Amino acid sequence: MSSTTGTRGESVTPANPASDTVADTTDVTALLERGRALSAPVLRAAVDRLAPPMDTVAAYHFGWIDAQGRPSDGDGGKAVRPALALLSAEAAGAVAEAGVPGAVAVELVHNFSLLHDDLMDGDEQRRHRDTVWKVHGPAQAILVGDALFALANEILLELGTVEAGRAARRLTSATRKLIDGQAQDISYEHRERVTVEECLEMEGNKTGALLACACSIGAVLGGADDRTADVLEAYGYHLGLAFQAVDDLLGIWGDPESTGKQTWSDLRQRKKSLPVVAALAAGGPASERLGELLAADAKSNDFDSFSEEEFAARAALIEEAGGREWTAQEARRQHAVAIEALHGVDMPETVRAQLTALADFVVVRKR
Repeated sequence: MSSTTGTRGESVTPANPASDTVADTTDVTALLERGRALSAPVLRAAVDRLAPPMDTVAAYHFGWIDAQGRPSDGDGGKAVRPALALLSAEAAGAVAEAGVPGAVAVELVHNFSLLHDDLMDGDEQRRHRDTVWKVHGPAQAILVGDALFALANEILLELGTVEAGRAARRLTSATRKLIDGQAQDISYEHRERVTVEECLEMEGNKTGALLACACSIGAVLGGADDRTADVLEAYGYHLGLAFQAVDDLLGIWGDPESTGKQTWSDLRQRKKSLPVVAALAAGGPASERLGELLAADAKSNDFDSFSEEEFAARAALIEEAGGREWTAQEARRQHAVAIEALHGVDMPETVRAQLTALADFVVVRKR
């Protein structure tokens, strides 16, 4: 496979390795819009349960209002997880609507993690707007994040069915793994060396677990047995690793106009993401020089004053050492494993094609 080595803002991975063609974006757009349309009313109703000012803070985070409380049509995210939850229900032979509570619950947990992550990482921008902690303060970011997590479980458990209990267990397990992954991510920032295996474990927890849950929770709510749910979960887990690999590329080489984050954002935060870890493990002059610079960076008290040229030099060394190419290949590999997992479930071929199209979208997305 050839990596993309062009300017920031170009697609970071080639097309679908299974077919060498990108899925019809119109079909994917329709799937994402369906997920958003079916889950949005339930999501808004859930947020309305929050006590003031948490309801307003959450509404700002989701892009429904601006910082002054005026209605807004801000970007609330791509709605990949809700789309997957609805397809999960259909993969199990149920109607898409059966997966709506699961779609909403997963979206609430995802946004709980974003609120806390932005604060912990010091990110001031998300979706091209100031983050919640920047506008409303750290305390509100923590409280609203906690409230969204509680709402997620409430949405499921109030269904009062056996399937809802099974779905809630999967969601709480995925949430614990997500938190484990965030803890690992933070701890790795203070280590000079992290192995590729450790990085993949961290990203499997931080991103793979919740995406895996999204891909199984609709099926569970639709009455699927554990074997079916587990296979769909495996698809989601490997899709999550592919998703995170692409995110790691964008975290260094992504166009700020598309990502909504600063240039070289992951380098600024000293993250041991896959391109960095793979470059350090590669050996050779570029790898050794990168290791020396990052070791010095870890001891620096003046890291925040680094120039754009200094971050660009580190990114260039990562690419020269092969970290960018390796990560692009890993995204393709995980994508292929995810698609292969789908063969373990007997499902309508239209649903299989739609799950494949969403996987293609995740791997070739620009932001």
